[in-house]
Amino acid sequence: MDILISGASVAGPALAYWLRRHGFNPTVVERAPRLRDGGFAVDFRGEALDVLDRMGLLEQVRALDTGMGDAALVDGDGRRYATLPAVVFAGELEILKGDLTRLLYEATSDGTEYLFDDSIASLEQDADGVHVTFERSAPRTFDLVVGADGLHSRTRALAFGPEEKYLRHLGIYSAIFTLDNYLDLRHTGQLYSVPGRAANIFSARGNTEARAALHFASEPLAYDRRDPDATKRLLTERFAAEGWEVPRLLRELAAADDVYFDANAQVEMDTWSTGRVALLGDAGYCAAPTSGRGTSQALIGAYVLAGELAAARGDHTRAFTAYERELRPYVAEHQQAGRKGAEHFFMGSPTQEMLDAIAAQAAAGPRTELVRLRDYR
Repeated sequence: MDILISGASVAGPALAYWLRRHGFNPTVVERAPRLRDGGFAVDFRGEALDVLDRMGLLEQVRALDTGMGDAALVDGDGRRYATLPAVVFAGELEILKGDLTRLLYEATSDGTEYLFDDSIASLEQDADGVHVTFERSAPRTFDLVVGADGLHSRTRALAFGPEEKYLRHLGIYSAIFTLDNYLDLRHTGQLYSVPGRAANIFSARGNTEARAALHFASEPLAYDRRDPDATKRLLTERFAAEGWEVPRLLRELAAADDVYFDANAQVEMDTWSTGRVALLGDAGYCAAPTSGRGTSQALIGAYVLAGELAAARGDHTRAFTAYERELRPYVAEHQQAGRKGAEHFFMGSPTQEMLDAIAAQAAAGPRTELVRLRDYR
């Protein structure tokens, strides 16, 4: 079966890997002209580590672990007043998202066709398959199409309708970009937080560079997501009056060429498939960055979706039903964690006792049973 996957971040290449293992023929289309290198660090918890192990990638991922230790909470003058334990934000294993994307691409590029600098323009289903037109490539027909193209999924919009029907905004916007490690941070970070705004900087890639993030509370905003200058102006206006290192971070922001900016939002849908089209990862069930579970969901979702297609011998109706049955409770738990995380995101100046309690809760993990990984071989 020929299966088109939209999106080459984490979920898409992970799905391509497992589809090839089960004998399917995947093609991945990606709007960006090349692999995306920026973005936040991502962490892995629970069964996501088992998926990496079954892919033969766990040791490579461990070699790229950020090794992040506890972070310092600082006031407007840079004075440390509390410590944020690493377990809160780094999970059991943490690497930069760009590093994970590269590993997944390298693991799949020999047996998977990648179409960069292109995207799906239209989808039309019938008994023979899904007829796809692209922005650049010639039209083609696929047996199935999977949208793994993130929070603002083009596939979801074409197959299910506008994103306004499915997005649940959590009241936070976040930006991240790369800069020099001018604070000489060593596997650690610093966090500045006031009601409604927060900024942090942490070391990356063996302390040779740093990543800075800016977060602010807001109702949904109308802006052009693809205009980096508009994004920079918006952030500068929001943080112009802040202290600590924020003035320096805004100067670095003006020169950055890898700024990622988006809302913390969730995707809530009654079903993740319609006919021959299915959704995977953030496109179908984003839990928001405040959950700390998005990457784990993407990896596990890819494993389950490909496995159920194999178990059903390509019967997509059976496979899509089983895929949702396996993952729904897992996703519901993580989306609840995302909503709770958003409610407590801007902590002002929390006490050490509060932070230790949050760390203990993070170490305990989800309250419900995690998804069980079937052996689809």
